[in-house]
Formats: sequence, structure tokens, C-alpha cells
Amino acid sequence: MDSGEEKATTFLSRAASSLPPPHAIRDLLSHGVCVRCIFRLFGVSEYDDSCPLLKASTLLSLLEEQRNIPNAISENGSIANDLTQCPYDPHASGNEQPYCSVCLGILQFTNGHDQDLRTCESNSVSVLTSAITEILKKEAHQIDGFSIEISLPPVVSANDRAIWLYMKGRYASEEWFIGKLLSQQISVKDALRSLVTTSLESCLGVKSSSSSFRIRLTYIHEEASSKLQCSMQKFHGFKRRKTETNCKERMVDDLCGKNETISGEFHRCDSDAVVHCTLNAMQDDAFSELFMLPPEKTNNGCKLTISCYRLPVYIGGRYLKFSRRVSQSRWMIEDERMGEASVEEIIGNNTILVCGGDSYKFHAAGREDIDVRMLGSGRPFLVEVSNARVMPSMVNIQEIADKINNSNDKYVTVRNLKLVGSEAWNLLREGEAEKQKQYAAVVWISRPLTEVDFNKISSIKNLDILQKTPVRVLHRRSPMDRKKIIHWMMVDKIVGTSQHFLLHLCTQAGTYIKEFVHGDLGRTHPSLGSILGCRAEILQLDVTDVKMDCFD
Repeated sequence: MDSGEEKATTFLSRAASSLPPPHAIRDLLSHGVCVRCIFRLFGVSEYDDSCPLLKASTLLSLLEEQRNIPNAISENGSIANDLTQCPYDPHASGNEQPYCSVCLGILQFTNGHDQDLRTCESNSVSVLTSAITEILKKEAHQIDGFSIEISLPPVVSANDRAIWLYMKGRYASEEWFIGKLLSQQISVKDALRSLVTTSLESCLGVKSSSSSFRIRLTYIHEEASSKLQCSMQKFHGFKRRKTETNCKERMVDDLCGKNETISGEFHRCDSDAVVHCTLNAMQDDAFSELFMLPPEKTNNGCKLTISCYRLPVYIGGRYLKFSRRVSQSRWMIEDERMGEASVEEIIGNNTILVCGGDSYKFHAAGREDIDVRMLGSGRPFLVEVSNARVMPSMVNIQEIADKINNSNDKYVTVRNLKLVGSEAWNLLREGEAEKQKQYAAVVWISRPLTEVDFNKISSIKNLDILQKTPVRVLHRRSPMDRKKIIHWMMVDKIVGTSQHFLLHLCTQAGTYIKEFVHGDLGRTHPSLGSILGCRAEILQLDVTDVKMDCFD
């Protein structure tokens, strides 16, 4: 006996007390149940990759030997008289099912996967581990941990229940079955997770954790799932069943009542949730009328799709914009770029270059027009990187900042750049609504500025104004009235001119500054022009501070 077989035998010695007697195991094997499913159906949780070495014949022989059942199988392979309750001969050709009738090949690791379009030959988790490792290498993922997500078709849960009800009906009176509960089973999903996690940890040299890096295994079996749904069509509770998912009620059409194909993982997950909900609510007698007990054998296994991805990575900071020809976001009109560049592209492209993500989204606490500079401490922003190949370190973050700040164009710089959690998104949105903003504007009025004007402007505190949606943005904003506050204003005179001055002001978030100065044809009231009793125009505008406790 080699080391692998010895390991398998030792394992079986520990697990034997939890397993049913040989005649029940023969029965399960005769109905196409794989060895791993037999273990998990009876709560054996510590099995590992030595299970492929436990063939049906080995399993039976060892159990019969441990339970002192003599001459269980004769030399020519015929079954002894005391075990003829279940006519299964492990030595007979054709008895080995290619796919388990319960897990549909999932725990046998015989599933074809769409990455290389091949069928796995070995009954070992190492085949799946190798496929995952190849994908990680091909997609250049750098990981320091992983989390496994598993999606199984509802038919697997139905098969679990069907084989259990079959055993309950046949063996309920036998002593070994008394006290056995369906809840004591280990689910296919948990068994698969345990096997794959252990193997991947060994292969990749990193631990499974609540990591942002996810390895998703999605199994589908169209034929079995179709049969399941059509069987459930007969169950009155499945037709337009009012289901509650995540505390939300929704109406769901009968999946078999329409000649439509539900495509896409979202729709599949949605319909799977309905099936699971209906199965859980179904009584055993109703279930037994709808489904075969035990589940029928199958010649086709589940199809496996492997996907590896990282949850969004958020990098936050503050940006300064020094050009009046750079928009905040990419601005195109009839395929023609407006401006020379955008803050979004300058920051996002340099970020994704270092992190190696698929795409990015740019979020900022408010926005400024293309002809408005963003100065002072800068505007808070977040870059959301999708499926980053590299989890950015402090060195990577500094590299991003250096690429932006050392650009030849000097359009944009960033400060206080850091890796943040998803909670920063909420802070950004909350702060945006509550923030105050300070501006500096070059203003022209139609008459000379007097000392009275100077004092009048400087004395204004917490002025309430009403702004209708500005004419210049009516094409993209809903018409509405907005109440805003001008907290304070100060004036600096400009040497050599009496009709130009520098206006400093602090306002409530969302105030239209240009319209406050010129009045927007009376749509903003009061305005600086109406306060001074003359025409007023804004020539240049800068944002000098965004007061938010975010990325300071």
C-alpha cells in the first residue's frame, strides 16, 4: 500500500463510525451517488484530497472489514448472500457513474470549464486548482489573500433532499438511521469550499480570508435545471409566487410558463433565488410527489465557469486644477473634445496605469466649470478602480501622485492621496451636501465702485438668496427654485481701475456663483448687481477652498 492509499485508509478508519452500514452504501452507490457525497451526507467533514483514492470497492471492503462482515465479496467478485439487499457490485464493469446523481459531478471535479474548453480527467481538486492558478497567471493578478464565491444550480439542493427522503423512506426503521437529520448534512457548497480552499492555500501560498480578491466558481446544468423548473410548475406555490428577498416583496412569473430563455447570470441568480425559496417552503409530501426518489442518474455534469476579480479599490485625495481649458470630466460634443484635457482622465489614467485595473470611475465632491480653476486646498475626489490586478501599496500610491504632479502640462496636481475603504464614498456624498465653498472672482460693474459699495458688500453676513435653475443649464437640469446662503463677502480693490475688483465670498454648497453676480435675468435674487444697483459681470472665477473633513 502506497502513502496515498495509506492516508485514505487512515481517514476512513476515523470516519467509519459516522457512515451507514455497507448495504446502505451499496444502495447509494447503485443509484449513482459518489464517494464524496456519501461522506458529506452523513456529516463527515474532515475528508480531503485523498478521497479520489477511495474507490467504491475500497470503501466497501474497508467498511466490511471494520464491521467484521466475513466474505462480503467472493474471489470472483460476486456479492455474498448477506449483502444482496442492494445489487451493486463494485467490481462489475459499467457500475462507475461518470457523474454523481446528487452533486452532478461537482465534487468529482469532472466539470468542463470554459477557460480552456476541456473536460477534466482526474477526480481530484488539484485539477480545479491548476485551472484557477492558470487564470491568475494569465490575468496577472497579484494577491495576498482570496475569498471563494460559489454559485450552484438549485437542482443540487433538490437532489440532496431527494436522496435523503429516499433513505428516510427505506431505512427509517433501522437503528443506524434513527436520529439522523437532514440538517446534519454538509452541503455541496460547503464541502466544495473546504476542498478548494485548502488546495488553493497550499498552491498559492496565501490564506483564505475576507479578502477583496474573489475567485468565483459558477456551476450550471441547463438540462437538470430545466427539468427541476418544469417539475415545480406543478406546485401551485411556484406560479406567480410572492417572494420576499432581502425584506423586499416582488412578484415572479412562473419560469416554465413562458417560451423564453432567461439569459445572463443576473437573471439566473434571480430565478435561482425563487426556486430555493419555493423548495424551502415545500413540505416533504409535496416534494416527494414532484420529484424522483432517489434522483435519477445523469450522463452529463455541471458546466463550470471560473472568474477571478478584485472588488473595487478606492483611492482618494484632493485635486487642484490650474488651467481654464481643462474640464472636470471628459467633455465631448459631436465627437469633438471640448477643452484640452480633463481632471478625470489625468487622474484616472495614471491610477489605472499603476493598479492595472479593467476600468475606473471618477467621483468628486461637486464640480467646477471648465473655465474655473480649483485652487487652495483642492477638491476632494475618489477614483474607483475596477478589478485592479495590483492591490496598491503606499509606494504605488506615491507613484500615482508623482506621475500626475510631475506631468509636463501641469494642468492638475493631487495632494493627500491615499488608499481608502468604500465608506469614503458615503463621506464624500454627505460632505458634498453640507460643505461650504470659498471663491475669488474678478468682477466688473457698470459704474465706479464707491466706499459705500465697499462697506455694503463687506457687511453682508448669511444672506439668503433664491436661485431658479440657471438659463445656461436648463437643457440638462430640472427647473426648480433653490434657497442658498451667502455666508460672507469681502472686496479687494484692483489698482488702476475703479470698475473692476476682486470679490471673495463663502457660500453654501450648490450656489451658482456666476448667476449670483449678474442675476441671470432676474432668476437669482438678490444678486450682487441688484445689491449695488447696477450691472455686474463676472470675468474670472476660482474656487479657493472646499470645506470638508475629507482627505485633509
